[in-house]
Amino acid sequence: MLVNAAEMLQKAKAGHYAVGHFNTNNLEWTKAILLTAEEQKSPLIISVSEGAGKYMGGFKTVAALVKTMHDSLGITVPVALHLDHGSYEGAKACIEAGFTSVMFDGSHYPIEENIEKTKEIVALAHSKGISVEAEVGAIGGEEDGVVGGGECADPAECEMIAGLGVDFLAAGIGNIHGKYPANWTGLNFEVLDSIQQKTGDLPLVLHGGSGIPAEMVRKAITLGVSKVNVNTECQLAFAEATRKYIEAGKDLQGKGYDPRKLLNPGFEAIKATVKEKMELFGSVGKA
Repeated sequence: MLVNAAEMLQKAKAGHYAVGHFNTNNLEWTKAILLTAEEQKSPLIISVSEGAGKYMGGFKTVAALVKTMHDSLGITVPVALHLDHGSYEGAKACIEAGFTSVMFDGSHYPIEENIEKTKEIVALAHSKGISVEAEVGAIGGEEDGVVGGGECADPAECEMIAGLGVDFLAAGIGNIHGKYPANWTGLNFEVLDSIQQKTGDLPLVLHGGSGIPAEMVRKAITLGVSKVNVNTECQLAFAEATRKYIEAGKDLQGKGYDPRKLLNPGFEAIKATVKEKMELFGSVGKA
């Protein structure tokens, strides 16, 4: 049975570790992420963006895939199915589709509109036992066509959103989606510390977790980050492993073109990446 993410993140905040949020893009991704969580005895947030959800056949298809695979694989660790960077309509659609957690990203709206829309999503989601993530301050880079400048969140605005009853909060602190450029100046820990002081025990979220140096991730966790999002690193690992398989001509040997063989190196690469991140976040053995 899938759960919402509130309890696992409250435990992470109290225990000074973080739960990994790993985006899924297809069947291989879903299976690799679920199996690794079970092997590492780690709580897990498996997530889909609106674009990936559309690619996979819609939110109901994603929910059915994750729930059925979770049960058929005998997964025993806590797993939440989450919407990443959801629009207002997307969040409502996922609530109806059977997700156990949603993110409403209202960071691109004026703060007053962000507050009003977040309040509505919180009321609807909580009436069905679903956890809610909100966002203040845009995450840099691009995801599903949404471009953010990477500006840091205003701690006072974070306090206002936190007061709406959200279960966890994403706040921009200089983090970026996708690959980090060579001139990236790093995370702003002063802003993160100020946000934690304003939001108290509310678990905080670090988006753009792919490529942030390990020491920065560890420090962010000490300052209240309880959820770290990873997508790009899994994509890169999958692509590299698949490319090596094809360039070595293994797809031409025997029945190496069989999708189950062709995609297996990438599948194993995702598992290795997820395991590495769970170790970094400190969630191994915490299920």
